[in-house]
Amino acid sequence: MSRQYSNRAGIVKAFLIIIAAIFVVRVASLQLFDRRYRDLAEKQALRNVTQYPARGLIYDRNGSLLVYNEAVYDLMVIPRMIKDLDTAAFCKAVGISREEFEAKLTACRKYSSYSASAFMKQISKEEYGSWQNQLYRFKGFYIQKRTLRIYDKPIAAHVLGYIGEVNNNDIERDSYYKQGDYIGKSGLEKQYEELLRGIKGRKVMHVDVHNREIGSYQNGHFDSVPVEGSNLYTTLDARLQEYAEQLMANKRGCVVAIEPSTGEVLTLASAPAYDPNLLVGRKRGDNYKRLQEDLAKPLFNRALQAQYPPGSIFKVAQAVTALQMGVITPSTGFVCDKSLVGCHNHPSARSVQEAIKMSCNPYFYHVYKRIIQQGKFRSSAKDSQYGLTQWHDYMLRLGFGQRLPLDLPNVNKGNIPDTAYYNRWYGRDGWAFSTIYSNSIGQGEVEVVPIQMVNLACIVANRGYYCTPHLLRYYGPDSLQRQEFLEHHETGISRQWFDIAAHGMYDVVHEPGGTAHKASVPGIAVCGKTGTAQNAGDDHSVFIAFAPLDNPVIAVAVYVENARGGGGSWAAPIAGLIIEKYINGEVKRKDFEKHYREVAPCQKLPLPRRH
Repeated sequence: MSRQYSNRAGIVKAFLIIIAAIFVVRVASLQLFDRRYRDLAEKQALRNVTQYPARGLIYDRNGSLLVYNEAVYDLMVIPRMIKDLDTAAFCKAVGISREEFEAKLTACRKYSSYSASAFMKQISKEEYGSWQNQLYRFKGFYIQKRTLRIYDKPIAAHVLGYIGEVNNNDIERDSYYKQGDYIGKSGLEKQYEELLRGIKGRKVMHVDVHNREIGSYQNGHFDSVPVEGSNLYTTLDARLQEYAEQLMANKRGCVVAIEPSTGEVLTLASAPAYDPNLLVGRKRGDNYKRLQEDLAKPLFNRALQAQYPPGSIFKVAQAVTALQMGVITPSTGFVCDKSLVGCHNHPSARSVQEAIKMSCNPYFYHVYKRIIQQGKFRSSAKDSQYGLTQWHDYMLRLGFGQRLPLDLPNVNKGNIPDTAYYNRWYGRDGWAFSTIYSNSIGQGEVEVVPIQMVNLACIVANRGYYCTPHLLRYYGPDSLQRQEFLEHHETGISRQWFDIAAHGMYDVVHEPGGTAHKASVPGIAVCGKTGTAQNAGDDHSVFIAFAPLDNPVIAVAVYVENARGGGGSWAAPIAGLIIEKYINGEVKRKDFEKHYREVAPCQKLPLPRRH
């Protein structure tokens, strides 16, 4: 019997030992290895405060400040730490209703009861100053300092962009970001986010029972100092940007200006524009919704995203391509036969230079026909396939049909149709020159983006090449540059053909029979080309230009939507004013300037549907 009891006692002892061992292991696990419980314990007495770095400033090419920072505050909450809260007093102090309080706290609890999240965001220093001395009364709440972007002038919204709170995709893509952080959402703010954002720091603080910070934990041993973001020095000329936006204030369209020798973007103005300060602060959401619902689409960056028919400015590209291919010579002439394609009244062009000056549609109908149908094959369909392939290659060399490597997001590439495009529509043997002749005058299936239009003007100004268009001049304290912006892109078209195009564009502005006399500026040799682009509603007014003829310092493209009267009526005089402002520093033709600043030529919205 005694042996039986002895065995039972051994079993009981073993059982107790096992239980004790499990308990010891579990306690050790909780205290030493399980971070969740350690974090909970720490949060009773310690507070990890993110130290947000100052975001980099943005300047124009002359050192004028465009974007800077202003201190704001986020009211943070750790829901689990809320104790004995006088809700009525809290709501009165911070200026919210009981309903708002409940909604905000519920949202924070859904995120986490143990971790801090933003209860109220972007509180101004004035608001915070009115109740900061009362905050100690509300356990579980504390303030975290942030910075808000401020735009010195209400200009260049489409270029500078805006910042907004990160979403789940941003957090998954980059572990740097946590909920409540901000990130560049558009423009330069997005393009150069990693340069501008800096590096976050951390401060670990002791907190007393009244939720007050009483000092650094272990004398700041676990703290890290934030590193401020790099400053950006852009290529923009703020005065010219502001002037372009003033000229386009009551119009729809865009103005883009580039320094041809460097590719530096001087102005990129999309109209209608908006004040970038509207997308800052707690009213950002309401303002964004209002801008998004506007029929005129002020958020849409027409300079980079709109794909337009280029109209007659495309004739310059057709001319240099045909000359390089050898299908015409500089002295080739064609009769202005309006039975082929409509045209305005002028003498028949006896040379390429005259054809550019007079913008003769039948002339370029013949030019394009010679490019597409070169007589290499008996079959017109096969011949057209061969010619279009060559033409397409030259258009790509001229920067069309591809995304130009501009340092801004969401740049469209336009459309230069190739044989595959038409084969899909008509079948391999179902099309020929007679199907696609509208491309000859910049209509048909050709679509270009305004940044490509001004790039064409740069190519002619440089007599055969363009530099990578860009907006970042240099960045950081060491004035660093991006080497790819120094690259020259050669078209492979001879300089002599661009000389002919340049002199034809000079004649457009300065000689009798030219179509853009309103672009002329006293004392400046302006070279330009008008365009009238057909579409739904009234025609678009289009113009490209550079100046002066020799050693050009500026190239411009202007697009005015649904402005009846053609490129010479609206786009050309605006371009002339931009050139005058940039080269001379001021515009002396005050009455002329006043008229084009105040006139509103665009057809009212909504436009009729295209049939």
